[in-house]
Amino acid sequence: MTTSNDEKPSCCSGAEGCGETAVAAAVSPGIPPPDAQTGAARYLFTGVFLLAAWWALYLGLPPFSKWFTYSLLSLAPETRLGAAVEFFVYDGPKVLLLLTLVVFGVGIVRSYFTPERARKILAGKREAAGNVMAALLGIVTPFCSCSAVPLFIGFVTSGVPLGVTFSFLVSAPMVNEVALVLLYGLFGWKIAALYLGTGLVIAVVSGWVIGRLGMERHVEEWVYAIPSGGDAASAGERLSLRDRVRYGIDAVRDIVGKVWPYVLVGIGIGAAIHGYVPENFMAGIMGAQAWWSVPLAVLIGIPMYSNAAGIIPVVQALLGKGAALGTALAFMMSVIALSFPEMVILRKVLKVRLIATFVGVVGTGILLVGYLFNLVV
Repeated sequence: MTTSNDEKPSCCSGAEGCGETAVAAAVSPGIPPPDAQTGAARYLFTGVFLLAAWWALYLGLPPFSKWFTYSLLSLAPETRLGAAVEFFVYDGPKVLLLLTLVVFGVGIVRSYFTPERARKILAGKREAAGNVMAALLGIVTPFCSCSAVPLFIGFVTSGVPLGVTFSFLVSAPMVNEVALVLLYGLFGWKIAALYLGTGLVIAVVSGWVIGRLGMERHVEEWVYAIPSGGDAASAGERLSLRDRVRYGIDAVRDIVGKVWPYVLVGIGIGAAIHGYVPENFMAGIMGAQAWWSVPLAVLIGIPMYSNAAGIIPVVQALLGKGAALGTALAFMMSVIALSFPEMVILRKVLKVRLIATFVGVVGTGILLVGYLFNLVV
């Protein structure tokens, strides 16, 4: 049966130029349409321009901080106030610039790793391999204390082993893009890599130990009664380039928009420590010579409510005043991974004994890291 030339397929009815588009798609199905190519080129040009502007701002921070402190404000370089102000004016914009760039990039990466996809990846894996994979996924998947309960429920009801779930719960808040970018910007890539490696080891070993203890009965009974959500299709597989860029912009708006006050408060505290706290005082409390400094730092960090953005500038100032690296890292890890507010949230799904085991295992790992780095650094 033939069709007259005046007739069109029903899918094209009411659409101008549908015939030309269909022909172009049929002739070259692998080549994006002209509009898509133009949009991609526009995004590329805009991205290169913004990256160049970002780099120019970043390089201009050292002379700007000195000009602002010593020329505009007329503060003397040798004064404590001058040192504190220069510290704040330099580190504040520097950290926010780094956060904006990295959170945008990680936001695009996260568009490929939704919680549903993470559950699908981890479900059915052998426990040892699952611990490693869960710790790695914790770096790139969205997580905060507020999402601890729904993520835990989703993982457990999807068949993810309890120990693997805890590897994720430890890694996600401790080893995140905010912590890494701040450590890189303030201390360099060696300290950032050191933190990444030790944080992943703590997450993997802690999850493995908890899995070996067989503490499933210490999860609240109602969690296991919740039916599994099934294998929901991941929206990340259907996102266009424009959608992923918007996802990155939304991540900047959401994450940087929430943490910038913590950044400024943390840098303000760090500036005060940098300018006014005597070096011998901090070295005596958090120095490598005092054996009790590491456990004391962990105990001080647990009840604190902060995050990487707020605590790392403080750690920078402590190190500058003579605190030992291992002690400072132990303090930072306890604040990020063992905060008391997160334990209160997890109490909704975990019994007290399992929470105590979680704190004990992770705390022991943090203590070992602190002592290790105090010995070798």
